[in-house]
Amino acid sequence: MYRDKITLTMQDILEKEFKIDTRGYRLQEVDKFLDIIIKDYNEYNNIIRSLEKDKKILMAENQELRNEVRNLKSNIEAAKIGEKEITNVDLLRRISQLEKIILGKEQQ
Repeated sequence: MYRDKITLTMQDILEKEFKIDTRGYRLQEVDKFLDIIIKDYNEYNNIIRSLEKDKKILMAENQELRNEVRNLKSNIEAAKIGEKEITNVDLLRRISQLEKIILGKEQQ
């Protein structure tokens, strides 16, 4: 993901050769500084790899939670529909029982 944005690799930095000029920089100072850059660059790469792994884990967890929420919502909707049907059936039974009681008393 970030590889296309990074121009130099650690190896490019390590193997970089500078032309020596009579008034150039001290090679030892340049080498020490490049060593520090390589170390930091390596650490940045490690951090990026770690963050990419964490990102993948979090994205998978996020997707699982979204699926769970979706399932729970559908279960809630199904339960609401089920409650209405059960309530309607209960009402029909009660009405039927009341009709039997009322009509039974009237017939006697």
